Amino acid sequence: MFDQLSGHEQVVVCQDERSGLRALIAIHSTARGPALGGTRFHPYASDADAVRDVLNLSRGMSYKAALAGLDLGGGKAVIIGDPHTDKTPALLRAYGRFVQSLNGRYYTACDVGTYSEDMDVIAEESRFVTGRTVAHGGAGDSSVLTAYGVFQGMRAAAEATWGAPTLHGRTVGVAGVGKVGHHLVEHLLEDGAEVVVTDVHEPSVRRVLDAHPEVRTAPDTAALVGSALDVYAPCALGDALTDEVVAVLSARIVCGAANNQLAHPGVEKELDDRGILYAPDYVVNAGGLIQVADELHGFDFERARERASHILDTTREVFALAATDGVPPAVAADRIAEQRMTIGDREIWLP
Repeated sequence: MFDQLSGHEQVVVCQDERSGLRALIAIHSTARGPALGGTRFHPYASDADAVRDVLNLSRGMSYKAALAGLDLGGGKAVIIGDPHTDKTPALLRAYGRFVQSLNGRYYTACDVGTYSEDMDVIAEESRFVTGRTVAHGGAGDSSVLTAYGVFQGMRAAAEATWGAPTLHGRTVGVAGVGKVGHHLVEHLLEDGAEVVVTDVHEPSVRRVLDAHPEVRTAPDTAALVGSALDVYAPCALGDALTDEVVAVLSARIVCGAANNQLAHPGVEKELDDRGILYAPDYVVNAGGLIQVADELHGFDFERARERASHILDTTREVFALAATDGVPPAVAADRIAEQRMTIGDREIWLP
C-alpha cells in the first residue's frame, strides 16, 4: 500500500454520511513549510481515479511551490462528486472540519469545481483556508494570476524558440477557456497573437467569442491539436499530452495551465525528440499559488503580480539547465525543485 503513496507524508480519507461528503486530502511534503493546494470537486469515474489524481496533484504542488520560491509544501484535496448537483453548504462545512483537523499542516484554496465563495463556506469551519472572496479579505479568483504566469512562461518559451519574448504573429491554440483559459486568451490577444480555442463547455467558448469575435474555434481538442499551430496551450484537465497527441502536434511549443499534462513518464522525451519545447506545467502555472499564498500575509495584488512576473525568469532558468545538462525541460525543472526541497533548504515552521 505504501508504495502507492508516491512518497507522500499523509493521505486523509474524509467521509461524512449526513452531507454525502467523500473526499481525499493528500499532503506530499512539508519540507519547506505547510502544504498548500486547492480543492478539486469532480465526478471521478472511480475511487482509484480520485486517488491517482490527488497524489499526482499534491506532488506537483510541492514542486510548484519550490520552483516559485515559496516557503510552502505541497498538498491537494479532491471531493468526489458533481459540483453542479452535489455541492451544498453542509458538505463544504463538513469538508472544512477535516481541513481544520489537520491543524495547519494543509491550507486549502480553489481548484476545478470550487470557487472563492466556496472557500468562504469552508472557512466557517477552518482557519486554514485561502483564496477567499475579496469581501472576506481574500485574494479572490486565483485564475487571474495563474493565466498571467502561464503567459510569462510562454514568453520565455517563445524567446528560447524564436529569439524574442513575444507571441506577436504566432498562432496559439488554447484547449479549455474556463477560469484560467479565458484570461490567457486576453493576454495573447493583447500581445498580438492569433488565437484558436476549444472547450467541451460551449458557454465558455461563447463568452470568449462574444468579447473577441476575431478568435477562431476548433470543434474539439483533437481537431485543435491536429491544426497548424505555433503554440499549444492545454488549459483543461490533466493527461493532455499523450503519445497520440505528441505524434500529430505541429506546434513548436507546449505551454498551458493544466496540471499534470504528461500522460505518462517518457512523454517529455518524445516531445524533446520531436523538437517541441515543453514548458513544465507546474513551473508556468504557479501564479495562482503565488496569489493565494500572498493572502496568508495580508493580500496585496500588486505584490503578488510582481512575484508572478518572475515566472518568466524561472522558466528561462529551467530551459538553460535543460540545455546545459542535455535533458528535457521537465527533467531540469524536477532537478531544481528537488534540490530546493532537500533538508538543507528546509524552513522551520509550526502550525
